[in-house]
This record gives sequence, C-alpha cells and structure tokens, in this order.
Amino acid sequence: MTRRLARLRHAPLTVLLSSVFLTAAVLCALAAPLIAPHALDQDLYLGTVGSGVEGHLFGTDTLGRDVLSLAAAGARSALLGPVVVACGSMLLGLLLGTLAGFRGGRLDTLVGRYADLLLALPAVLLAMVVVGMLGGGYWVTVTVLIVLFSPSDVRLIRATVMEQAGRPYIESARVLGIRSGRIMVRHVLPNTVPVVVANVLLNIAFAMVALSSLSYLGLGVAPGAADWGRQLADGQQIMVDNPLAAVLPGVLIILAATSVNLLGDWLAEHLDRKVATR
Repeated sequence: MTRRLARLRHAPLTVLLSSVFLTAAVLCALAAPLIAPHALDQDLYLGTVGSGVEGHLFGTDTLGRDVLSLAAAGARSALLGPVVVACGSMLLGLLLGTLAGFRGGRLDTLVGRYADLLLALPAVLLAMVVVGMLGGGYWVTVTVLIVLFSPSDVRLIRATVMEQAGRPYIESARVLGIRSGRIMVRHVLPNTVPVVVANVLLNIAFAMVALSSLSYLGLGVAPGAADWGRQLADGQQIMVDNPLAAVLPGVLIILAATSVNLLGDWLAEHLDRKVATR
C-alpha cells in the first residue's frame, strides 16, 4: 500500500486531480443518504431561486429542491450504472474474446459475426429504440448498454489473446501437456490486464455519457430521481431563473468522464510497463 501511494504521489498533476475528484464523487455515491439526506425534499412554496438565496449555494430547481444536494445524491446513479456497464461488457469480452482468440475455428467466426453486427449499429440510437420499446427504466438501460458495449471488448480481447497465443511460452506450455483452460486462465489472461484496465475505464466514461444522455431524454432514471442527466434536463428549463441548475450537472458529467479517462490512461501505461518487465 505504501508503494502504491508513493507511485501515486509521483503521478502527473492531472492524474492526482482526477483521483481527488473521483474519490469525492465515489464518497458521495456511497454515502449519499448521509451527505444529502434531504436532496429530494420539495419546497413548492419556494420554487426556483438563484444561487445563495435562503442558504442554497447553487439555488433550487422548479420543485424547490436544493441543486447541490441533488447533485451529490445523483452521483450514485451517475457512477454505479457506468461501472456495471463497463464491467459487464468486459466480462462478456473476456469470455467470448478469449475463447475466440485461443480456440479459433467456427467459434471465432461466430463470435466475430456477433461483434461485427453490433458494431455496425449506432449504440446510443439502438439503446433509445430498445429501451423505449421495453418501457424504459434505469437497470433496463444498463442491461441494454452492457450488450451494446461488449463487441469492442470482444474484438480487443480477441486480438490480445491471439497475440499471446503464438508466443513461445504458450507453445512450451502446450508441449508440457498443460490443459488449454489452464493456459488461458494462468498464462494468457494475466497479460491482458493493461488492456482490460484501460478499456474498462474508457467504457466507464462512454457509459457515463450514454446513460446521462438517455436520462436527459427521459429514458433512463424515473422522473424526479437524483441523476445528473435528469438534473441537466430539468435545469435547462429554468436557465433564466437559475442557470447553475443546468451548469452544475453538466460540468460534473464532463469532469467525471475526463477524470476516468486520464486515470485509465495512466494506469494502463503503468501496468503495461509492469507486465513487460515481468
């Protein structure tokens, strides 16, 4: 742990700032009921007010809810869904990509056609159609995005596994009679860690934007829920009375996606050097 903290202290300033922001966002997501217990409390009598009025630092929305508290509570849906999407699609990618890249043959052809078919379709537009047909809902949207994000992970893992499969240490393991399953798990998959980490974090950023976009269009979270995308849509209607109601969630989405990307690039480079040294 001490060595990891030491490496983090020597990281670029952008990575350090990204880590601080993401840590704060994760804390808000985990402790939302404690940090913002009254985020969804409405004050229809107060209505929309600007920043600094009656103790509301960023003002209130049309229902009289505090914008800052709503943003803190919205960190949970804004972060949890993208993490589930990225991890779920990567699990599919690891399963299908490893089997296709290592086994080859008809399985490789079948998996390749699956990936090509979904990659030919616009993910967000297809998600809008499917989620709209299924009646919307947060977890329905997350499930649809897991499937739509998986083809890129499948192709990436397949290419990485194929690169490793032809190396001498794999041939040596086969000559020694080690089973294919053990070779894939113990020898091939550990060498895909840098690619997995980088792509998971990249997909978190993409999923964050996709989920926020669908929530903005009314296809993600339920109306009135605490979510940055939904808050952005609601805040756009009161830009004249309280512009910060739309600016704050928009800035948070941009900062979160950028921070995840920067941290992912740095971690991928560090892990790649570590794997190469090993």
